[in-house]
Amino acid sequence: MTVRTRYAPSPTGDPHLGNIRTALFAWLLAKHNGGQFLLRIEDTDRQRFVEGAVEAQMETLRWLGIDWDEGPDKGGPHAPYTQSERLDIYQDHAGRLLASDWAYRCYCSSERLSEVRKAQQARKEPPRYDRHCRDLSAKDRAQREADGAPAVVRFKTPLDGETLTHDALRGEVPFANDTLDDFVILKSDGYPTYHLAAIVDDHLMEITHVLRGEEWISSLPRHVLIYQAFGWDPPVFAHVSRILGSDRAKLSKRHGAHAALTYREMGYLPEAIVNFLALLGWSLDDKTEIIDIDTLIGAFDIDRLLTNPAVFNAEKLEWMNGVYIRNLSPENLAERALPFLEGALGRPVDAQKLAQIAPLIKERIKTLKDVVEMAGFFFTEGPLDYEPELILGKKSFAGAPDRAAQALASVIAAVEALDDWNHEALEGAVRPLAEEMGVKAGELFAVIRVAVTGRTAAPPLFETMAVLGRDLSLERLSAARGLLA
Repeated sequence: MTVRTRYAPSPTGDPHLGNIRTALFAWLLAKHNGGQFLLRIEDTDRQRFVEGAVEAQMETLRWLGIDWDEGPDKGGPHAPYTQSERLDIYQDHAGRLLASDWAYRCYCSSERLSEVRKAQQARKEPPRYDRHCRDLSAKDRAQREADGAPAVVRFKTPLDGETLTHDALRGEVPFANDTLDDFVILKSDGYPTYHLAAIVDDHLMEITHVLRGEEWISSLPRHVLIYQAFGWDPPVFAHVSRILGSDRAKLSKRHGAHAALTYREMGYLPEAIVNFLALLGWSLDDKTEIIDIDTLIGAFDIDRLLTNPAVFNAEKLEWMNGVYIRNLSPENLAERALPFLEGALGRPVDAQKLAQIAPLIKERIKTLKDVVEMAGFFFTEGPLDYEPELILGKKSFAGAPDRAAQALASVIAAVEALDDWNHEALEGAVRPLAEEMGVKAGELFAVIRVAVTGRTAAPPLFETMAVLGRDLSLERLSAARGLLA
């Protein structure tokens, strides 16, 4: 059997991490088995349709390297892959269910349905359709049709017995049929509901495995019944666990979760996001956390998917991103960070110079966006803008601007005399000055660091000065001395 999986998002907004994790699992399963992964757009809910949402879904998948074999932009043997372009298919299949007495037309108005729900709630009964139109006589149906009454098509759910379903992660899950309603499969405007469209498409597109969130378990008996009504074999269903916040509540922005593409804007690497998402509900073993994509594909199996809720940990994601950043070559890190730095500075940046700086900062950044703070001063001409108090710090030079100015004068004199402007020579010239001044070397270095970078935390001081060069370093040291005078 060729494994065929799909990701079928509804274009109702920006894709979030839960959506993309499901797509990733489906993609990994297909890749692991040498199968195909499809992208299908389920846009039949026209009231919730958001312009640009389809493009956001595709852009997110592309960014993460989750490529699809068939889809709206690529075509394929089962095109079209956008549900709003397949209405005739769903209407035909609804007609088949009507003809085989697995469905019926319902003419109840929204007002009547609302009154039924209110009465059920008053009786503390679960709200559901009361099957008013299920057994209408042929004469009554003909009259409603003649009157032009709008109608939906409802599935005729068995009234007793049970529907046995199977979930690959949970085993057999039985549902009593008398707890199910006669759900709508085709709306009065000719658009299908998810229950009909997804099942018809999955069958026609030869989907073998359906991975989706566990919130769809309650719909599983409806879908199995539709498969039975058509005489089709259902695919393997696997309902993946929920993702919760650290407080075990529903995941939200307050837990550090964002729309998927927001992480790109925040400077996260796609490979770190993929690694992180893969471990939300799946594991390679009990200890491995950094897993490259080839290993993920080679090891992925739905048997290792967990049913317990996964917990989103924003700090772990940040840590993981830092690990991936440190594993980048200087050239690769510079290439990826360049857009962030250029965007912040508003002008082009020398990529070769950034690659030269990359080894100095890669241990100190957790996202690509951190490069702006950690390396922006390398690309700023002339003295920097900061308050004098930042130079003085909180230790030996605190409240003593004259002493700090004299220290900077000594540093300037010492480094000006150097023939070689490299970090070994710079440190060799400056470190002895601390002992002469009766201060710790780190305290003197802190004054110099602010003078040449404008920051209290920066890459290694003397390597930084070497990259800045003699002229710019001396210009900034002199400006700092003047600021204290």
